[in-house]
Amino acid sequence: MKKLMNTNEFFVALTLLVLALVIGVINPTFFSAGNMIDLFRSSIVTGIFAVITMIVIVSGGIDVSFPAIAAFAMFTTTKILTSYGYEGSILLAFLIAGLIGAFLGLINAILISRFNLPTLIVTLGTASMFTGFLLTFIGYKEIPDVPKGMTDFSKMELFRVTTDSGVVYSLPLAVLALVAVAGVVWFIFRYTMLGRGIYAIGGDLVSAERAGFNIKKIQFFIYCFTGFLAGIAGIIHTSLMRNSNPMDFMGAEMLVIAAVVLGGSRITGGHGTMFGTFLGVFLVLVINNSLILLGIPSYWQRFIVGLLILVGTGITAYQAKRSAVKMPSTT
Repeated sequence: MKKLMNTNEFFVALTLLVLALVIGVINPTFFSAGNMIDLFRSSIVTGIFAVITMIVIVSGGIDVSFPAIAAFAMFTTTKILTSYGYEGSILLAFLIAGLIGAFLGLINAILISRFNLPTLIVTLGTASMFTGFLLTFIGYKEIPDVPKGMTDFSKMELFRVTTDSGVVYSLPLAVLALVAVAGVVWFIFRYTMLGRGIYAIGGDLVSAERAGFNIKKIQFFIYCFTGFLAGIAGIIHTSLMRNSNPMDFMGAEMLVIAAVVLGGSRITGGHGTMFGTFLGVFLVLVINNSLILLGIPSYWQRFIVGLLILVGTGITAYQAKRSAVKMPSTT
């Protein structure tokens, strides 16, 4: 029990609980079924982005290109399908967007693994490249009518709630995509050598290589796989919104990185859990939601997000320092 109380996840969970109670006392609407469903609905795409970010951070990198990849994949896919009048299943949209995302992730992988360039610099550059190419050669105007398969997918529900005033809130079936992504990544991390390799290169690149891990292959997997997931997240977003806007994810990376760092993933790599990541996601979403419910101007969100990144980074750095101090000397 004492060991559990010293974990980052415990403090995040406690903070989330206390914050929810305080907000609920100030504004009881917070605990309404409609607001809870809205929070879970908001967590779908943000949650997939958080899983992407956690994978990269655990490996010792920083990726800020995933919103650009998601926007590129979703908008390009929607434009292709609408131009051909496609009215079939959303599965084709997922396949095309996933492949586009994987290809764009491959560009990151080549630059990072082959040329040993810093991940932050590479992804900053490619994010700008992808966005610029998208707006210049593919289009910049919103597509208001998405293919029928996407619309049908957005109407699929796990359940719905009708309030006394007749307002209907529904939890989309798309939340199962988040569960599936989280489950696959959790399995990779926990039960495969690939997952151990991702943690190993984040902890110490040289030691991981000496242990026999193929660094370049692991990095190729990381950035292609996260690119694929970004493409899937983009299609889910477009489907739920029922329109495709290439500017939708502008600046989303800061919110997601804040959530993942708060969830206990060390910015230096080698440490992070799925449970902590989702606690961080819900904490950030609850904070954003509470600002709206409490009538606080939306521009305070940027201040809060920046503060959360500093606090989360400070906490994980302090914990890493404590762990290092407690390790017995080998000399």
